[in-house]
Amino acid sequence: MYYHLFIQKYIYNNLKFTTRISNDLGLLLQMELIKYKSQSKLTKSLLIIIFGSIALTISAKIKIPFYPVPMTMQTFVVLLLGLSFGYKIGLSAVGLYLLEGIAGLPVFSNSPERGVGITYFTGPTMGYLIGFLSACYLASFVKFSDNFFKIVIKLFLAVSTIYIFGTIWLGTLIGWDKPIFSLGVEPFLLAETLKLLLISLLAKKLVKLKNFI
Repeated sequence: MYYHLFIQKYIYNNLKFTTRISNDLGLLLQMELIKYKSQSKLTKSLLIIIFGSIALTISAKIKIPFYPVPMTMQTFVVLLLGLSFGYKIGLSAVGLYLLEGIAGLPVFSNSPERGVGITYFTGPTMGYLIGFLSACYLASFVKFSDNFFKIVIKLFLAVSTIYIFGTIWLGTLIGWDKPIFSLGVEPFLLAETLKLLLISLLAKKLVKLKNFI
Protein backbone atom coordinates (compact mmCIF):
# COMPACT_ATOMS: atom_id res chain seq x y z
CA MET A 1 0.00 0.00 0.00
CA TYR A 2 2.77 2.41 0.94
CA TYR A 3 4.54 1.45 -2.26
CA HIS A 4 1.52 2.47 -4.36
CA LEU A 5 1.21 5.77 -2.51
CA PHE A 6 4.89 6.44 -3.12
CA ILE A 7 4.49 5.74 -6.87
CA GLN A 8 1.43 8.01 -7.10
CA LYS A 9 3.20 10.80 -5.26
CA TYR A 10 6.25 10.40 -7.48
CA ILE A 11 4.14 10.58 -10.67
CA TYR A 12 2.18 13.56 -9.33
CA ASN A 13 5.36 15.49 -8.47
CA ASN A 14 6.85 14.74 -11.89
CA LEU A 15 3.70 15.87 -13.66
CA LYS A 16 3.65 19.04 -11.56
CA PHE A 17 7.31 19.72 -12.39
CA THR A 18 6.76 19.03 -16.10
CA THR A 19 3.72 21.33 -16.20
CA ARG A 20 5.67 24.12 -14.52
CA ILE A 21 8.56 23.71 -17.00
CA SER A 22 6.08 23.71 -19.89
CA ASN A 23 4.40 26.89 -18.61
CA ASP A 24 7.78 28.58 -18.14
CA LEU A 25 8.86 27.65 -21.67
CA GLY A 26 5.54 28.88 -23.08
CA LEU A 27 5.92 32.20 -21.29
CA LEU A 28 9.52 32.53 -22.50
CA LEU A 29 8.48 31.82 -26.09
CA GLN A 30 5.69 34.39 -25.85
CA MET A 31 8.11 37.01 -24.55
CA GLU A 32 10.59 36.27 -27.35
CA LEU A 33 7.80 36.47 -29.93
CA ILE A 34 6.65 39.84 -28.59
CA LYS A 35 10.25 41.06 -28.61
CA TYR A 36 10.72 39.88 -32.21
CA LYS A 37 7.50 41.53 -33.34
CA SER A 38 8.48 44.80 -31.65
CA GLN A 39 11.91 44.78 -33.30
CA SER A 40 10.36 43.91 -36.66
CA LYS A 41 7.81 46.72 -36.32
CA LEU A 42 10.53 49.21 -35.39
CA THR A 43 12.65 48.17 -38.38
CA LYS A 44 9.70 48.50 -40.76
CA SER A 45 8.78 51.89 -39.31
CA LEU A 46 12.34 53.23 -39.67
CA LEU A 47 12.54 52.03 -43.28
CA ILE A 48 9.22 53.65 -44.16
CA ILE A 49 10.29 56.93 -42.52
CA ILE A 50 13.55 56.99 -44.49
CA PHE A 51 11.93 56.05 -47.80
CA GLY A 52 9.12 58.51 -47.08
CA SER A 53 11.59 61.38 -46.79
CA ILE A 54 13.26 60.22 -50.02
CA ALA A 55 9.87 60.12 -51.78
CA LEU A 56 9.20 63.70 -50.63
CA THR A 57 12.56 64.81 -52.04
CA ILE A 58 11.95 63.12 -55.39
CA SER A 59 8.40 64.48 -55.62
CA ALA A 60 9.74 67.99 -54.95
CA LYS A 61 12.30 67.78 -57.75
CA ILE A 62 10.09 66.34 -60.51
CA LYS A 63 7.98 69.08 -62.07
CA ILE A 64 5.12 67.96 -64.29
CA PRO A 65 4.05 70.44 -67.01
CA PHE A 66 0.63 71.80 -66.00
CA TYR A 67 -1.52 74.92 -66.18
CA PRO A 68 -0.94 77.62 -65.03
CA VAL A 69 2.29 76.51 -63.30
CA PRO A 70 4.27 73.23 -63.28
CA MET A 71 2.95 70.70 -60.78
CA THR A 72 4.89 68.64 -58.24
CA MET A 73 3.50 65.61 -56.41
CA GLN A 74 4.66 66.65 -52.94
CA THR A 75 1.24 67.26 -51.44
CA PHE A 76 0.16 63.89 -52.87
CA VAL A 77 3.06 62.16 -51.09
CA VAL A 78 2.34 64.05 -47.85
CA LEU A 79 -1.28 62.83 -47.85
CA LEU A 80 -0.19 59.35 -48.92
CA LEU A 81 2.12 59.01 -45.91
CA GLY A 82 -0.61 59.99 -43.46
CA LEU A 83 -3.22 57.81 -45.15
CA SER A 84 -1.07 54.72 -45.57
CA PHE A 85 0.98 54.58 -42.37
CA GLY A 86 -0.76 56.76 -39.78
CA TYR A 87 0.24 60.07 -38.26
CA LYS A 88 3.19 58.79 -36.20
CA ILE A 89 5.17 57.40 -39.13
CA GLY A 90 3.84 60.05 -41.50
CA LEU A 91 4.88 62.95 -39.27
CA SER A 92 8.25 61.31 -38.65
CA ALA A 93 8.90 61.04 -42.41
CA VAL A 94 7.83 64.64 -43.08
CA GLY A 95 9.80 65.83 -40.04
CA LEU A 96 12.92 64.01 -41.25
CA TYR A 97 12.52 65.60 -44.67
CA LEU A 98 12.26 69.09 -43.15
CA LEU A 99 15.25 68.49 -40.87
CA GLU A 100 17.31 67.31 -43.85
CA GLY A 101 16.48 70.54 -45.65
CA ILE A 102 17.20 72.73 -42.64
CA ALA A 103 20.52 70.91 -42.19
CA GLY A 104 21.56 71.99 -45.67
CA LEU A 105 20.70 69.02 -47.88
CA PRO A 106 19.19 70.17 -51.21
CA VAL A 107 15.89 68.35 -50.69
CA PHE A 108 13.49 71.27 -51.14
CA SER A 109 11.80 72.06 -54.42
CA ASN A 110 13.99 74.97 -55.58
CA SER A 111 17.19 74.17 -53.71
CA PRO A 112 20.07 74.59 -54.20
CA GLU A 113 19.17 77.09 -56.98
CA ARG A 114 17.47 79.47 -54.55
CA GLY A 115 19.46 78.62 -51.46
CA VAL A 116 19.79 75.78 -48.95
CA GLY A 117 19.42 75.17 -45.26
CA ILE A 118 17.72 77.51 -42.83
CA THR A 119 17.98 80.39 -45.32
CA TYR A 120 15.76 78.59 -47.80
CA PHE A 121 13.48 77.16 -45.11
CA THR A 122 12.63 80.59 -43.69
CA GLY A 123 11.93 81.96 -47.16
CA PRO A 124 8.52 82.40 -48.84
CA THR A 125 7.66 78.68 -48.79
CA MET A 126 8.17 78.05 -45.05
CA GLY A 127 4.46 78.20 -44.28
CA TYR A 128 3.70 75.57 -46.92
CA LEU A 129 6.48 73.31 -45.61
CA ILE A 130 5.15 73.55 -42.05
CA GLY A 131 1.68 72.86 -43.43
CA PHE A 132 2.94 69.48 -44.65
CA LEU A 133 2.94 68.36 -41.01
CA SER A 134 -0.67 69.35 -40.35
CA ALA A 135 -1.85 67.90 -43.68
CA CYS A 136 -0.14 64.58 -43.01
CA TYR A 137 -1.63 64.43 -39.51
CA LEU A 138 -5.18 65.16 -40.66
CA ALA A 139 -4.94 62.72 -43.59
CA SER A 140 -4.30 59.91 -41.11
CA PHE A 141 -7.89 60.22 -39.86
CA VAL A 142 -9.33 58.84 -43.08
CA LYS A 143 -10.87 55.44 -42.33
CA PHE A 144 -11.56 52.43 -44.52
CA SER A 145 -15.24 52.72 -43.61
CA ASP A 146 -15.49 56.31 -44.91
CA ASN A 147 -17.44 56.84 -48.12
CA PHE A 148 -15.92 58.72 -51.07
CA PHE A 149 -17.55 62.04 -50.17
CA LYS A 150 -16.27 61.87 -46.58
CA ILE A 151 -12.76 61.00 -47.78
CA VAL A 152 -12.73 63.99 -50.14
CA ILE A 153 -13.85 66.34 -47.34
CA LYS A 154 -11.20 65.07 -44.91
CA LEU A 155 -8.41 65.31 -47.47
CA PHE A 156 -9.61 68.74 -48.61
CA LEU A 157 -9.35 69.98 -45.03
CA ALA A 158 -5.89 68.42 -44.74
CA VAL A 159 -4.60 70.10 -47.92
CA SER A 160 -6.24 73.40 -46.94
CA THR A 161 -3.97 73.67 -43.91
CA ILE A 162 -0.92 73.73 -46.21
CA TYR A 163 -2.28 76.80 -47.96
CA ILE A 164 -3.53 78.43 -44.75
CA PHE A 165 -0.07 78.26 -43.18
CA GLY A 166 1.49 79.11 -46.53
CA THR A 167 -0.52 82.29 -47.10
CA ILE A 168 -0.16 83.46 -43.49
CA TRP A 169 3.63 83.23 -43.69
CA LEU A 170 3.77 84.63 -47.22
CA GLY A 171 1.66 87.63 -46.23
CA THR A 172 3.78 88.19 -43.14
CA LEU A 173 6.97 88.01 -45.17
CA ILE A 174 6.13 90.12 -48.24
CA GLY A 175 3.30 92.24 -46.84
CA TRP A 176 -0.47 91.93 -46.80
CA ASP A 177 -0.81 94.72 -49.35
CA LYS A 178 0.34 92.23 -52.01
CA PRO A 179 -2.13 89.92 -53.82
CA ILE A 180 -1.39 86.97 -51.51
CA PHE A 181 -4.17 84.70 -52.77
CA SER A 182 -3.21 85.27 -56.42
CA LEU A 183 0.45 84.57 -55.65
CA GLY A 184 0.23 81.76 -53.11
CA VAL A 185 -2.97 79.82 -53.78
CA GLU A 186 -4.69 80.49 -57.09
CA PRO A 187 -1.93 79.12 -59.39
CA PHE A 188 -2.07 75.73 -57.64
CA LEU A 189 -5.85 75.20 -57.31
CA LEU A 190 -6.35 73.15 -60.46
CA ALA A 191 -3.39 70.86 -59.78
CA GLU A 192 -4.39 70.36 -56.14
CA THR A 193 -7.95 69.48 -57.19
CA LEU A 194 -6.63 66.83 -59.56
CA LYS A 195 -4.28 65.34 -56.94
CA LEU A 196 -7.02 65.43 -54.31
CA LEU A 197 -9.42 63.47 -56.51
CA LEU A 198 -6.72 60.97 -57.45
CA ILE A 199 -5.68 60.18 -53.88
CA SER A 200 -9.33 60.07 -52.77
CA LEU A 201 -9.95 57.34 -55.33
CA LEU A 202 -6.95 55.39 -54.03
CA ALA A 203 -7.60 56.10 -50.34
CA LYS A 204 -9.29 52.82 -49.38
CA LYS A 205 -6.43 50.79 -50.86
CA LEU A 206 -3.81 53.02 -49.20
CA VAL A 207 -5.43 52.78 -45.75
CA LYS A 208 -4.96 48.98 -45.89
CA LEU A 209 -1.18 49.51 -45.89
CA LYS A 210 -1.40 50.30 -42.17
CA ASN A 211 -1.72 46.54 -41.65
CA PHE A 212 1.81 46.18 -43.03
CA ILE A 213 3.26 47.82 -39.90
